[in-house]
Amino acid sequence: MPDFPWDALEAARARASQHPDGIVDLSIGTPVDETPEVLRAALAAAGDSPGYPPALGTRELREAAAAWLRRRLGVTVADPLAGDPSVIPTIGSKELVALMPTLLGLREGTVLIPEVAYPTYEVGAVLSGLAVRRTDTPPDDAAGVVLVWLNSPGNPHGRVLSDDELRTWAAWGRAHGVPVVADECYATLGWDVQPRSLLHPEVAGEDHTGLLAVHSLSKQSTAAGYRAGLLSGDPGLVRQVWEVRRHLGLLVPGPVQAAMTAALADDAHVDAQRERYRGRRERLAAAVRATGARIDHSEAGLYLWVTRDEDCWTTVDWLAGLGIVPAPGSFYGPAGSRHVRMALTATDERIDAAVQRLTA
Repeated sequence: MPDFPWDALEAARARASQHPDGIVDLSIGTPVDETPEVLRAALAAAGDSPGYPPALGTRELREAAAAWLRRRLGVTVADPLAGDPSVIPTIGSKELVALMPTLLGLREGTVLIPEVAYPTYEVGAVLSGLAVRRTDTPPDDAAGVVLVWLNSPGNPHGRVLSDDELRTWAAWGRAHGVPVVADECYATLGWDVQPRSLLHPEVAGEDHTGLLAVHSLSKQSTAAGYRAGLLSGDPGLVRQVWEVRRHLGLLVPGPVQAAMTAALADDAHVDAQRERYRGRRERLAAAVRATGARIDHSEAGLYLWVTRDEDCWTTVDWLAGLGIVPAPGSFYGPAGSRHVRMALTATDERIDAAVQRLTA
């Protein structure tokens, strides 16, 4: 197993903590704002939950998820209540990402992941004994490839794949019988462009054969502590994942399913949180650019992908001297070694503190 990357930031955190106004930790994208009342009320109301929850998801949740996909992303899934489910709840998205090769029964071969990528794609492959190859374009030779991960908007860099790129990957996967899975956890947080789902009809066509999409309520509903995610797409693949999950007892707690149902039916809290992040992004981005640093991509998502055209750890050390901790880009692959990731998931007060230090 790779080392847990954030452990390597302890020295930077210690240095940043010495700042007289305290540390501004922008290294991990964990939400800090209050979980909206619509979720909390639904969770509390469902607190009397003595029985095991359905691994498939309650009828109400699957219907709410299908409606959310259609309303927010323009995606129409097959009947969510059919024998082969098209959408199921998951215990957040990270465990789903890490277990996807196992849940799909992959035992040998290679997993394709983006050049700059969320580390858990690689962890999931390693756990299943699979090889990993980093690429942003479909390879000419598909021999041995058993799974493709896409991430749009991307973590850490906020890059959004174009419709043509998504269509190319979908066609390549279908041509070679390789499942293509898109991690779309930041799909509702487009800034400069509007992200498109892999499952959208202008990408996938009339059905979702060979395609899956992963979504999460952690960021859009400020509910990372609820561990609430979704898997949707090809009913045959979703059913396979569901069958293994229920054997393993991977069940989303009943009260959390109730909270998810309420959250997916309510757009107001998502839009309000989006505007909070928009304000933080605008202030922090202006301050970063004022130092002479450059922001690449970052057209969507919760991060600024920042470079001073130097080794990322040199940039980490510079920022730690200002009491600010980013994530080094090397956490996300060799191609990220000259960038750092700065998260927008800090309070307005801490973001403003970072802005003041960067512009002083």
